[in-house]
Amino acid sequence: MAHKDYISRGRAPKTPPPAPTPSLPWLRIIVTLALVVGFGYLLWSIKDKAETAAPIPEKVVEVSQEDEEPLPILEEEEWEFIKALPQTSVQVEVAEQEKSDKRYLMQCASFRQRHQAEEMKATIAFQGLVAQVRESQGSNGLWYKVILGPYDLKRAAEKDRHTLRRSKITTCKIWYWNL
Repeated sequence: MAHKDYISRGRAPKTPPPAPTPSLPWLRIIVTLALVVGFGYLLWSIKDKAETAAPIPEKVVEVSQEDEEPLPILEEEEWEFIKALPQTSVQVEVAEQEKSDKRYLMQCASFRQRHQAEEMKATIAFQGLVAQVRESQGSNGLWYKVILGPYDLKRAAEKDRHTLRRSKITTCKIWYWNL
């Protein structure tokens, strides 16, 4: 009766898995040997053909001396710039850029917390630029601005902004203010 309960509950006694059927190793060996022998025969057969092949005859063209025209004689070229350049000097007048009364500042960030502004300042310092943190009291509270400058020329500010863009700081804006 205990055996019937065991089967009726869905648990059958474990039977060992069937033995794996042996693969065909002899068939693999025979196919591999046939391929190696076939490749060897191919190499042996083309070896003899390469030695017995007739060389390709080259076309021989005979040119008679009477048909040839003599080559023209080239005159010796004389380059003038080789002598002229070392003796030449050029004066270039460059007008100085006028200094304007505008000066430029670059603001890269504005934070509510001072430590965040200091972190940005340190990141900018790693790029070789000097930044400063300024406090600004606005209508909506205290802000800490990260500012570079002042710059006399906008070109200098643009150069520093491109340096910062290469280091993934893309939030910088250039502002001008009058003296």
